[in-house]
Amino acid sequence: MLSWHDSSKRTVTNVGNNINNRETFMSEQKLKLLSFSGNTRILHLSWIAFFISFVVWFNHAPLLISIKETMGLTDAQIKTILILNVALTIPARIIVGMLVDKYGPKIMYSLLLGISSFICFYFAMADSFEQLAAARFMLGFVGAGFVIGIRMISEWYPAKQVGVAEGIYGGWGNFGSAAAAMSLPTIALMFGGEDGWRYAVGLTGAIALVYAFIYYNSVSDTPKGSTYFKPKKSGGMEVTSKSDFFLYLVMNIPMYAALALLAWKLSPAGVSLLSAGITQAIYIGLVVLYFFQVSQIYKVNKDIFVKPVPKIHQYKFKQVAVLDLAYLATFGSELAVVSMLPLFFSNTFDITAVQAGLLASGFAFMNLVSRPIGGLFSDRFGRKKTLSICIAGLAIGYYVMSMITSEWIIAFAVLATMVCSFFVQAGEGAVFAVVPLVKRRLTGQVAGMAGAYGNVGAVTFLTILSFVSAQTFFLVIAATAVVTLIAVQFMDEPTGKMAEIMPDGTVQMIDVH
Repeated sequence: MLSWHDSSKRTVTNVGNNINNRETFMSEQKLKLLSFSGNTRILHLSWIAFFISFVVWFNHAPLLISIKETMGLTDAQIKTILILNVALTIPARIIVGMLVDKYGPKIMYSLLLGISSFICFYFAMADSFEQLAAARFMLGFVGAGFVIGIRMISEWYPAKQVGVAEGIYGGWGNFGSAAAAMSLPTIALMFGGEDGWRYAVGLTGAIALVYAFIYYNSVSDTPKGSTYFKPKKSGGMEVTSKSDFFLYLVMNIPMYAALALLAWKLSPAGVSLLSAGITQAIYIGLVVLYFFQVSQIYKVNKDIFVKPVPKIHQYKFKQVAVLDLAYLATFGSELAVVSMLPLFFSNTFDITAVQAGLLASGFAFMNLVSRPIGGLFSDRFGRKKTLSICIAGLAIGYYVMSMITSEWIIAFAVLATMVCSFFVQAGEGAVFAVVPLVKRRLTGQVAGMAGAYGNVGAVTFLTILSFVSAQTFFLVIAATAVVTLIAVQFMDEPTGKMAEIMPDGTVQMIDVH
């Protein structure tokens, strides 16, 4: 039984004449993962919500062979569905990150699960490629659920424990993709017939709908007596310097570029799902939307061009930028690989869909231990050091995966994917061991932007996959990881405290180490 003792304190310090002294103590308690009380209860309820959202998000991946045969789809159409499944998550994570900071994770997680269930039903009842594509595009929305739980867990755990707590949340929840790969082909066979996959997909939607009500009636946004800090303004992330403002604008460009890449893939130059006119309209719309976002970001941050932000309230946006790139290499690659791995094993080793789904599940299976370990090591040995080791490990791992051929023993191929997966998901845990330590009231937005970059990576990698072999695909990810490793060296190790303003005007100092 894993347990630790919470002896940390959130301390309110006197800052100037207008600040009152106050101390807020986190409840001293042991976390016993086999219990269901206190903050452990919130952790369990939240990772289960994330688990279900991931089952719904990737319920199509292990069933692609059946869907392809039943619907008469081409290989190009299948690859298009894979890309569409992760596209909407890019803006969804940004938007949901803002909403969760404003309204709280309780209501947002419940709404997300409830809405996604009906989209899931729509996918299960689709009778054309166009309907399948539309449903998968809309289901990218459910991928934003991860952001919600990050904010929830950060409210219930102090800095010294937040890494491992977020790791358990992300790792055990992320296992939903493996659970889908392991179970849904068998469930489809149990229902039988050409429509077996439809019933399997529909079942996941029903589970999401039921749990939406359970979650809403079982959690609270913060421990009793704690303050839920909200952004001062909405419409964009707050930054604290002029240079950070411009870096923020630059870091938004890749998200729009990824959506433009998706539009191009769907245009006559790709799979011809969109006409040339509609594609051009999307390009123009993305440019207009970007500049609209720039205007909103300026409205939120215009005061920094008039007077400097007090040092006590400053944070470095470069921390966010590095975390974005790190999540692109880690979660972005995981999304892409989880989506294509069952088909890769099936084509490489000439095995059945059920067998391929089971073998491919090994990649996501590691989430059970790797994300928590990444978070735990970050808490104990340093955030920057742990992230660097993980990124280096996944670069080597993907290089090894690029060498897998039909001549390999299947057991060795599975082992290679699982070792690579360990570093990928430990890296994800290391990223989100830092996210809650940037700025408490912006945690949802920081998590949302990092999460969006994960999907930028997925869209980019899956688009590359549509033009190259699987082996080259793995090499591209490895090269991306090397570049990311260099970027991580510019990240500062979180130290000291962060300041947040209480509703009564006093300042609460929150530990970040």
